[in-house]
Amino acid sequence: MNSSSFLNMAAIGDFDPLSATIPATKVEITVSCRNLLDRDTFSKSDPICVLYTQGIGNKEWREFGRTEVIDNTLNPEFVRKFILDYFFEERQNLRFDLYDVDSKSTNLSKHDFLGQAYCTLGEIVGSLGSRLEKPLGGIPGKKCGTIIVKAEELSNCRESVMMQFCGNKLDKKDFFGKSDPFLVFYRSNEDGTFTICHKTEVVKNTLNPVWQAFKIPVRALCNGDYDRTIKIEVYDWDRDGSIFTDAKDTLQQFKRRATVGSAKRYQEYIRSNHDFIGEFSTSYRELSRGQSQFNVYEVINPKKKGKKKKYLNSGTVTLLSFLVDIEVTFLDYIKGGTQINFTVAIDFTASNGNPAQPTSLHYMSPYQLNAYAMALKAVGEIIQDYDSDKMFPALGFGAKLPPDGRVSHEFALNGNPQNPYCNGIDGVMEAYYQSLKSVQLYGPTNFSPVINHVARYAASVKDGSQYFVLLIITDGVISDMAQTKESIVNASCLPMSIIIVGVGPAEFDAMVELDGDEVRISSRGRYAERDIVQFVPFRDYIDRTGNHILSMARLAKDVLAEIPDQFLSYMRTRGIKPSPAPPPYTPPGHPLQTQI
Repeated sequence: MNSSSFLNMAAIGDFDPLSATIPATKVEITVSCRNLLDRDTFSKSDPICVLYTQGIGNKEWREFGRTEVIDNTLNPEFVRKFILDYFFEERQNLRFDLYDVDSKSTNLSKHDFLGQAYCTLGEIVGSLGSRLEKPLGGIPGKKCGTIIVKAEELSNCRESVMMQFCGNKLDKKDFFGKSDPFLVFYRSNEDGTFTICHKTEVVKNTLNPVWQAFKIPVRALCNGDYDRTIKIEVYDWDRDGSIFTDAKDTLQQFKRRATVGSAKRYQEYIRSNHDFIGEFSTSYRELSRGQSQFNVYEVINPKKKGKKKKYLNSGTVTLLSFLVDIEVTFLDYIKGGTQINFTVAIDFTASNGNPAQPTSLHYMSPYQLNAYAMALKAVGEIIQDYDSDKMFPALGFGAKLPPDGRVSHEFALNGNPQNPYCNGIDGVMEAYYQSLKSVQLYGPTNFSPVINHVARYAASVKDGSQYFVLLIITDGVISDMAQTKESIVNASCLPMSIIIVGVGPAEFDAMVELDGDEVRISSRGRYAERDIVQFVPFRDYIDRTGNHILSMARLAKDVLAEIPDQFLSYMRTRGIKPSPAPPPYTPPGHPLQTQI
């Protein structure tokens, strides 16, 4: 939703919500331990650390990798690193198992178990200095020592590149004029498929176009692999296939016009709507040579080449410039101590139905979470990793409160207006369930009070040390549209983002206007400084097989994916630099064992 051009265009991946999209970045995980169990009779343990990751939508643990074995120590500092793709919008569960290696067997059951620890990747990067220390467990009645896990963002994930291309003597495709060429860039995936990662603007009526320079993160272009194939296709724009009408297409508009599905089907969609001129391949390493004879590419149309013996090419495309820039990243701010504060606001209007009835959206089934609880848990469990005190304000709106039955659009779920904070996401869930038993669902559906509530806090902390995310979960049509639009316009200059999740079967047309993807939201002639609202209907993410874990993962992935870009847009427009990371941790003075 951020309209900065290179972030938008570079972020395009497969359009399946859970397909292999571009990782936000790669992080290097370093592991060390203190005071491990001593399993060897005549010497110290010989530890190894095994990392497991968990798939989305199931609870199956899969081995990701192993460190080296370090002989004769209870305080290992493992040298071998684990490199993981990091996604802010996903709950990436990790498990670290420690073993004392007794033989050359790769079968872990042949070695002594020393303990294990669980965490998420978000917990590690969200900890002070991206350093997490946890006790090892897993052996009843034993103190298994401590594991220390550190995360470091890989430097090549910070790079973005500014490139410009021109074409020469491209094939003429239009009957009455010349061609209207544009380029589409694809990065190759591990499985040999290709994913679209950028498109240029259309240059009208020329066979010798000069396209505008564009900026794209290196991770989007080649996933940080400098030798990975980059495929570029050249098209002649046709009015009938108008998804590419101008250079100002936003990511969301581009996605919505596109066929949902794989990159291959999307490529077929482009080819069926625009005239294919030809293609060529390169790599980041080749492009990095800059303007030279190595970066003049023949555009080849395989069909023409197969039919015509004298066919040479369909023109050439030349790289005019190549400039690498090192970006300040979301993780730089998190590592420097910026906290993300999460607030939830829940719709308690009567249109949700009587909570005692199974047809109600607020019904508390003993067997499964309702839609409100699923949305809250899906988003909250990810954001909580970036908030050190894990205390979250939880608000409700649209209910009559005891004892006098006054209607409130900004009440504390825990019943304490002076201190609406709940301890962790579990605390928020408990306060939500207790509120359902004490308040009377009423109306109308007013958003502006809860938006203004969070905005007051955000307005008091503009130095980059805190960023606020408000999650509004609602079932229906908004009643205070004008006031809400004004609140959003006012909040767009503050360090905050708003996520609106619509539950139930209602039409949510008004929410699309608040989302601001098609038209930037305005109030009384003033336009929002930034696009800070993301709206999704929960029904679009519900898994047809009834897998609620998968439904929640899909929802969180989509609503949280844009938070890092919204966060960065605020920091950059305000000129706020990340605080320096705290100095490296120095362990308390105790002699470490010599390591081999």
